[in-house]
Amino acid sequence: MGSASFLKRAQALLRIRNQLVRECLAELLAVFVLMLITLSSSAQMVTSFETKGNFLSAYMAGALSVMVAVYVGGGVSGAHLNPAFSLSMCLLEQFPWWKFPVFAAVQTLGAFIASGTVYILYYDAIWHYSNGTLATSGPRETASIFATYPADYLSLTNGFLDQVIGTGMLILGILAIMDTRNKGVPKGLEPVVVALLVFSIEISMGSNCGCPLNPARDFGPRLFTYVAGWGPEVFRWVEGRGRGGG
Repeated sequence: MGSASFLKRAQALLRIRNQLVRECLAELLAVFVLMLITLSSSAQMVTSFETKGNFLSAYMAGALSVMVAVYVGGGVSGAHLNPAFSLSMCLLEQFPWWKFPVFAAVQTLGAFIASGTVYILYYDAIWHYSNGTLATSGPRETASIFATYPADYLSLTNGFLDQVIGTGMLILGILAIMDTRNKGVPKGLEPVVVALLVFSIEISMGSNCGCPLNPARDFGPRLFTYVAGWGPEVFRWVEGRGRGGG
């Protein structure tokens, strides 16, 4: 009885009552899970010389990570996971504008923290694969583990259109899934259908830019590689790096 009472008191003390803080923590954890799985699949693929993964397994892991992330945070924050989706909700007047910068910052922070975790998890593998150099280009580059880079042939205009169309398709699909007037998805299976949507976009629109679709997913890890030692080259258009997974 004493231990049960102690646990109840501890739960009461640790319980977060502020709704915004609860939503931010849920969003942070959901994005962390999303990026931990996504980037780990990419790290496993790259550092194993694609003997323990390929672009298809990386895309599949990225899609499944969306499913897990929505289950993690959906009940509290709605699991936006993506500033582009949060912005869409604001434009549709389903999300307050004042929350948008808060969610965008939290989503980026979650991606940044997940990048550091993946770096620790694959620290030995990354340094072994790269021969002791954190390169942003060349045959042993490792920058594309964390962020996506355009294919060598891609122009800036085509790259911009690629992201507009891919992200637009993602938002359109999610809105269709959420629309109660539309053909319904069985309750509780919405995250599974969203994961299938993400996977379909990745395997059909991923060759140009690696299919990031998510500003926080791209900027958070890119910022991490900048501060972790890859340097300012991660923010520049460099040939030979266009292989990052979604």
